[in-house]
Amino acid sequence: MARTFNITGNCFAHIHYMADVSRKLAQVRKMVDEGAYFIINRPRQYGKTTTLYTLADTLAKTGEYLVFNISFEGIGDGTFQDEARFCSRFVELLAKSIRKQHPNMATSLKEMATSVTNLDKLSDSINDLAYTSDKKLILLIDEVDKSSNNQLFISFLAMLRNLYLSRANNPTFHAVVLAGVHDVKSLKLKIREGEEAKLNSPWNIAAEFKVDMNLQPFEIKPMLDDYVADKGVKMDTAAMAEDLFYYTSGYPFLVSKLCKILDEDILPTKEVKEWTEQDLEWAIKQLTLEPNTNFESLIKNLENSPELYQIAYKMLVYGEYQDFNIYDPLVSVGVMFGIFKNGRGIKIHNKIYEEVIYHYMTSKTKSQLLFGEYTASKNFKLANNALNIELVLQKFQAFMQEQYSKQDRDFLERHGRLVFLAFIRPILNGHGYDFKEVEISEERRLDVTITYYQHKYVAELKIWRGPVAHEKGLTQLNDYLDRLKLTEGYLVIFDHSAVKTWHSEWITHNEKRIFIVWV
Repeated sequence: MARTFNITGNCFAHIHYMADVSRKLAQVRKMVDEGAYFIINRPRQYGKTTTLYTLADTLAKTGEYLVFNISFEGIGDGTFQDEARFCSRFVELLAKSIRKQHPNMATSLKEMATSVTNLDKLSDSINDLAYTSDKKLILLIDEVDKSSNNQLFISFLAMLRNLYLSRANNPTFHAVVLAGVHDVKSLKLKIREGEEAKLNSPWNIAAEFKVDMNLQPFEIKPMLDDYVADKGVKMDTAAMAEDLFYYTSGYPFLVSKLCKILDEDILPTKEVKEWTEQDLEWAIKQLTLEPNTNFESLIKNLENSPELYQIAYKMLVYGEYQDFNIYDPLVSVGVMFGIFKNGRGIKIHNKIYEEVIYHYMTSKTKSQLLFGEYTASKNFKLANNALNIELVLQKFQAFMQEQYSKQDRDFLERHGRLVFLAFIRPILNGHGYDFKEVEISEERRLDVTITYYQHKYVAELKIWRGPVAHEKGLTQLNDYLDRLKLTEGYLVIFDHSAVKTWHSEWITHNEKRIFIVWV
């Protein structure tokens, strides 16, 4: 059976191409061996379920542990509203999870389930189970926060905590691993209708989980090596692993999804069976424009919190990273949902998410403007499929000049960069795409790298902050063009002066030709 790149559910090595996460698993295994109780709280589609499955399989094979690997997925909120129903169902899940590993114990647990009608009896049953077992008990629970917004769930976590605290005298689970999006160590819970959210710490005995779940290039490369060996595809796997990490920051779903697009959508269209950097760029374009549940969740979380949206806006449009820190409750929520990452300052988690959020923001901006004839010119496309960027910028300047006489000037000045991004999208019209790079500098510029057919262009967007800062900005643009091996660049200056010049010109700066427009 041919292996594939998987983006849904568990990954299995015999049917899926998988990154080498053995080092991560070793770190998790060490915590289990040491008897830790902890939670793997990471965003959706981050490999939590596969990690638990692989961990359970590895631990069971040692012969030292009896592993209960269960999930709260699909239990239903009703189960969490009734203590007897929940406790009975929990024991049934324990029984089901060890049917193959220990069929006799599974049968006993199933028979016991109906008599376990409250958390006290559940706690006693777990102690009895530990007394009678000749192996250490390990409890793994996936999707643990599915029904976290009720008192019963909090009481269940408190029971686990009490078992942990009393285990010196009463044998119980040797280790407990929970997996979910939320950190259950500090849940905000509404217990009664209309009551203010309360901060609860029902699981404060949990060890801190520091394992980096992002896929690193050295973990991605073995997956690509396996693929090359199977398919005979030409690829610099080390370079491709670095590029995949650059665009995704190692988000497992995004890595696998891009590989899946390259393998199933792009490779069949090529005469030479190879993966190139340009192929990856087109895979990114396809990914960022297609709907999927991951992106829908990303946008939903931003849309549901105007404050989070504003933080993302400031980060992407104006590069205001230094103003945010992990201790800000809003930022913490953004990190939990995978929108932000905490490294050298708080940033959008990865460049794919940056593009998706840009698309979302520009679509909202575009809905308020009509570009009409300004983006309909047939002269944008030149010979050899080149793009007339000079004309594009001149048309944008003319559009802005007209809008300043008709529209809300404050709106245009606040959203000018997004207006430009919305303006160029219909011009590219499936033949190219634009990739954004926020640069933190005096001018907080935004570099837009435009790929059009086989051609590449760089347009820098910045706000006018005086001649000194302007000169530094030109030098930075020059360096960026050097890195991309380009001899020409383009500069859009948003001038918020009371009297605008609406000027444009070509200049030469350090042997680079740069076309500048003021808007």
